[in-house]
Order: sequence, then C-alpha cells, then structure tokens
Amino acid sequence: MTRPPLPPFTEADARAKVQAAEDAWNTRDPHKVSLAYTPDSVWRNRDRFLTGRDRIRDFLTDKWKRELDYALRKELWAFGADRIAVRFQYEWHDERERWWRSYGNELWEFDAQGLMRRREASINDVSITARERRILGPRPRDEHGVPFPLA
Repeated sequence: MTRPPLPPFTEADARAKVQAAEDAWNTRDPHKVSLAYTPDSVWRNRDRFLTGRDRIRDFLTDKWKRELDYALRKELWAFGADRIAVRFQYEWHDERERWWRSYGNELWEFDAQGLMRRREASINDVSITARERRILGPRPRDEHGVPFPLA
C-alpha cells in the first residue's frame, strides 16, 4: 500500500501531504485516518505513547468521543526528504459544551511508501467561548494553504 506523495518530498509534496492529513482528520473517521500510518507506527501524543495502527485507531476513536465537533487546521512548518513538521490548531467542545482551541506542533517521519512511521505531537489547550471560535468545520478548498493566525 502506498500513500502519495512519496519521499523524497518537494515543497509542493509536503504541502499536499499536510492538506491530505488535515482533510482526513476532519472526517473524524478513525479507520480512515489510521490507514495513513504504518502498521507499527510509533506515536507520542501529549503524554501518551502508542505503537501500532490498531492502537492509533483506538486512540482516535476515544479522542473524537471526547472532543466533540472537532475541526482542524494544519500548516506546513518545514520539511526534509522523509520528514515534515507542522503547526496546527483545532477547536472542539466537551460534553458540558465548554469550547477549547488546541494549539500544537507535530513532527512526522515517513517510510518509502508514504506512510507515517513516526508522529510526535505537543499540544496545549486554551479555553475559548463559542463566540471566539474561528474554525467552523473542514477548510473550504479556496482556503487550502492559507496561513491561520497564531492567537
């Protein structure tokens, strides 16, 4: 199974990979998202350490049960032959209708088939009001590649 674009990445390839990841995560479909990772992929997500596609799928299933109405934006930060760094923001609410904006950075490493074999994510959550929301769903096509504000 391959997941183009494949390493070594050009800038256009890296941007396409980031947008594809954003699009997939915005489906909130754990099975679909997990297929972008190698069967033995290694993750650090905040303070959680996971190994394997099955564990990733289970993690994402639990995540999207807690993080309701999740909507994400990713932006390319840097890239190399088989690595990409991104910054991201996503918004969600909990079961008590409290809204959050989560800010983070990810480091990705890919195998020759374009599957992610390593992901390290550092994430911080900031409480926001519903009126402060700015990510209201998947990114419209005409906004692909448009940078988003830091704060």
